[in-house]
Amino acid sequence: MSSGRPISEVRVTVTLALLYVFRMLGLFMVFPVMMIFGSEYEGATPFLLGLALGGYGLTQAIFQVPLGLLSDIWGRKPVIYLGFAIFMVGSIVAASTDSIWGLVIGRALQGAGAIAGAVMALVGDLTSEQNRTRAMAVIGASIGLSFSVAMILGPLLASMGGLPTVFWTSACLAFIGIAILRLLVPDPPAGRKAGSDGLAVPTLLEKAVRNRELMRLNVGVFALHFALTAMFVVVPLVLDDAGVGTRQHWHYYLPVMMIAFVLMLPFMYVAERRRKIKTVFIGAVALLGLAEVFLVYVHSLEYWLLGLLIFFTGFNLLEAMLPSLVSKMAPAGNKGTAMGIFSTSQFLGAASGGVIGGLCYQNWGFDSVLIAALCVNIVWLIMAVGMRAPRYLTSVCVPLEHDVPVEAIQNAVPGVVEALWVKEQALLYLKVDDQFFQKSELNAFLQKAAVP
Repeated sequence: MSSGRPISEVRVTVTLALLYVFRMLGLFMVFPVMMIFGSEYEGATPFLLGLALGGYGLTQAIFQVPLGLLSDIWGRKPVIYLGFAIFMVGSIVAASTDSIWGLVIGRALQGAGAIAGAVMALVGDLTSEQNRTRAMAVIGASIGLSFSVAMILGPLLASMGGLPTVFWTSACLAFIGIAILRLLVPDPPAGRKAGSDGLAVPTLLEKAVRNRELMRLNVGVFALHFALTAMFVVVPLVLDDAGVGTRQHWHYYLPVMMIAFVLMLPFMYVAERRRKIKTVFIGAVALLGLAEVFLVYVHSLEYWLLGLLIFFTGFNLLEAMLPSLVSKMAPAGNKGTAMGIFSTSQFLGAASGGVIGGLCYQNWGFDSVLIAALCVNIVWLIMAVGMRAPRYLTSVCVPLEHDVPVEAIQNAVPGVVEALWVKEQALLYLKVDDQFFQKSELNAFLQKAAVP
């Protein structure tokens, strides 16, 4: 779809968020029902069910950066079409099988349709620098919304026709996503690219991987999604053992999610407005571990729900803070690359949580799943304590055809903290302190530097 009319960035943000919603719904709806309904499949064991639950994360981690880079060659929309098509095929495979290995293969194919990198690059192509962070925040929020809705839809759909109904619904959602992409998402202007803040760049990978602060955050998102997937190895079974019918599971998930979201808000306010990010962040990691310890020692449904409330309060808080911290900690021009590695770590955590959670449950029971998540959480807490408090800097991107020594920019322009010029993109990336930075002073310096 193309038009000569100006592109509405609000429309771009909403439609791309919808793409995320439909895809993530298809991935998340099986979380609350896989361990219950999957046990009916031929060859099913807790380990293989855990593999089916989290296996999408492994293929997602493998393919998301390559497909994002491929979008630079083929174009953003063709790669997103391909991702949705693969996701649809995976959903159909999972819906049509009666064996556990069919479920595993279907879920792996769902994950292989990894569109995250290409969608984020398209956000960069279709939005201005000043609105890009806001657009990405809206898309991030849509993922949280998808998870909450999936906790309701998954049990309702499964109670009507088992896992096949869930997967056929996922296939339909993929088709709707393709239609939205075709009819509502505009084509990016010719020659306009997101740049290295919108997409992972191979030449910047080593710099991002070796950054100690980013490494802490990558370990953190791995641990967070390890815990989430492992939790759904046991939570549906706890509700089932308590005599709660599958159709009624959402009666418990929904209030827990809603109350946890409300409880998170004051902590987010303190973290961002009062600039206590490190304190709140470490407290949230500790809260996650406290919930896991609590759930090991309680056995009644009421206390389990309280433990889940504590867990999801910490989870929601960390899920919101981690991407923001990556953006703050990433060196100038490295945001897209840092987010690519961050997302890969997230999906590897989901895969590991399902596999290790299923293995622990199969061999040692419920408590061992929670203890495994707790051990990973303790490693994260130890690393988080040593994190550097982030500086409150703003990203600025300026077209620049010629190189200027970054030291000269930092010395001559007040408020410039970091600078990176990417020759291949003819773009200058800056991180600046808004209290001291003036765009006019930067422009004056660059004009002077351009004079022979």
